[in-house]
Amino acid sequence: MKNKVCVITGASNGIGKETALLFAEKECNIAFIDKDDENGNKLCIQIKSLGRECLFINDNIDNEKSIKSFTDKVIEKFGNIDYLINNACYSNKGLLSSCSYDNFLEILKIGAAAPYEITKNFINHFNEKSCIINIASTRAFMSQKDSESYSAAKGAIIALTHAMAISLSHKVRVNSISPGWINTDEKAKFSNEDMLQHPSAKVGNTYDIANTAWFICNNDFINAENITVDGGMTKLMIYHNDEGWQLNI
Repeated sequence: MKNKVCVITGASNGIGKETALLFAEKECNIAFIDKDDENGNKLCIQIKSLGRECLFINDNIDNEKSIKSFTDKVIEKFGNIDYLINNACYSNKGLLSSCSYDNFLEILKIGAAAPYEITKNFINHFNEKSCIINIASTRAFMSQKDSESYSAAKGAIIALTHAMAISLSHKVRVNSISPGWINTDEKAKFSNEDMLQHPSAKVGNTYDIANTAWFICNNDFINAENITVDGGMTKLMIYHNDEGWQLNI
């Protein structure tokens, strides 16, 4: 992967930041966009300290103009790209918090429409054996209350993944990763119950997802797939009074 170009949305913090650093350590040049200017600049300096080139654009991807400006600048600086990681998204809640129509659409724009538009803008600028990774979520398959906007966006990105994989057959591989409970706060502390409810006996961390992205980019027979990385939590069947679980309504 030496001297390849990795483009990431939402990389100033969390999973995006960890992924940017890992790919930079693996000798990729990095381009990313994020609305967090302070942490974005810090990350860009950190990437450059590793001897890699870095392009940071402080902007949002909730509109076509910003997306075009970002992709144009990436193409201007690097020409072609090798890896696109669509990571940016956030939750705007749902029915119980009266998430508005416009706020719901904003999440769909960032979480599903933007990855489509970014891919479309780069369609003639992917190098041979390129790979797109869309960051989805186990929220696409299971929910807590008041999570409609985020769940809808993550369900959409999984469907978009296999659709784009077929459209880009023989040119670009497209896969998604569905993280489960991922700790993005280095200072966070967890109870034994938090950890042991996972069959893997741990809460996930950002490296677990970044390392999965690295693995997918290095395996050219994984295509059109969604890979769940959740410590086995979504496979655990829960019944009242089973292994100490109780339902209280």
